[in-house]
Amino acid sequence: MTSQVVAPRTRPLQALVHVPGSKSVAARALICAALSDDPSVVSNLPSGDDTSAMLAGLQQLGAEINVVGSSAEFTGSLSLESAHSVVVDAALAGTTARFLTAVAALRNGETVITGHDALRNRPMHDLHQALADLGAVVTPLNGVGRLPVSIRRGPQITDSVAIAGSVSSQFTSGLMLIAPRLPQGLGIVIEGSSVSESYVAMTQGVQKAFGVAASEISRRQYRYSPSRYVGCRYEVEPDASSASYPLAAAAIAGGTVSVSGLGRSGLQGDSAFPEVLARMGCVIRREGSDVSVTREAGQPLEGIDIDMGDMSDLVPTLAVVATRAISPTVIRGVGFIRNKESDRIGDLAHEMRTLGADVEEHDDGLKIKPSALHGATVYTHHDHRLAMALALLGLVVPGVVVADPDVVSKSWPEYWQMLDTLQ
Repeated sequence: MTSQVVAPRTRPLQALVHVPGSKSVAARALICAALSDDPSVVSNLPSGDDTSAMLAGLQQLGAEINVVGSSAEFTGSLSLESAHSVVVDAALAGTTARFLTAVAALRNGETVITGHDALRNRPMHDLHQALADLGAVVTPLNGVGRLPVSIRRGPQITDSVAIAGSVSSQFTSGLMLIAPRLPQGLGIVIEGSSVSESYVAMTQGVQKAFGVAASEISRRQYRYSPSRYVGCRYEVEPDASSASYPLAAAAIAGGTVSVSGLGRSGLQGDSAFPEVLARMGCVIRREGSDVSVTREAGQPLEGIDIDMGDMSDLVPTLAVVATRAISPTVIRGVGFIRNKESDRIGDLAHEMRTLGADVEEHDDGLKIKPSALHGATVYTHHDHRLAMALALLGLVVPGVVVADPDVVSKSWPEYWQMLDTLQ
């Protein structure tokens, strides 16, 4: 197994960083473009594995896509009437697996959705059940609610479906993306507690750019009429999740780090992360579309108590920042992240303790107390967000080594080069 040694910095940071496009926004835009009968161009695509898996899957399902640099030109839509059987390997991309499972319910032919072992262990049951309730033919191939699964279109038997909101917002978003292409349209009721609601709003925002809008009957009930996506030129906004790492670096090591274009991130709940750092004592500046975070010399970080339910991907980022605070930090409302690429509560706590952090693991989050850290080798548990977050501590703690560093290719293949430029 390869490893990455992070070199400590000896002076405050001064850097301007360009982050990739949002993989979450990109996934939604690519689905909308593929379901449109009109040409579309989706630009500023990130280069990570998740986006590559989505593009490959859509091409397997019949979309005609010409990829040039960071742009994808759609010249032909999905072959929904094709009777051909297709196998889509989503690798480790949960968003791709879930969204294309929903899309497969529109196809005449059989689609088998599969992926790597880690993805096969992630929960899929609620989405599979909702599609079956709609009339799709859903056949588990390795146990109920897991991948691989076989999906094919069936007669739509209802125009309304309920979906639990407590496991993953991707289930809801997948249904929303296919809803306008169903013969009867679709009403979606989100039952129980709802996690990551900002991602549902993101889905609606991208759909509107492609000419589709839901009627919001209530806060967690939506109605889509049968309609068509309208092709367009769509530029993916910079990824606020990726931006959290260089911004957190300023909080951890001191100095100023700016992220170019982040001010254009209007669809992502994670774009509120700079305000979280401000609560801890950092200074936030917005100049044009650039956003900067500064922690002045001598300015301590203060711990905070925060519900991260709408910024759940950034729990690892905030947790490592919290180790540098002079008072405890409590992160709440994120019990569902145990079912991400890793157990982002248990695995994260374990690796932070390896570095000497004082971390309490709770059912729905973490409590991080001030402590003295030391160098050690940390493991990523096949999770790009653990790798990128834990590496930040190496900026101020000698001897931090990240095992399996290539896992960052899921969302930001150039991450280690970016980290090297932070000076």
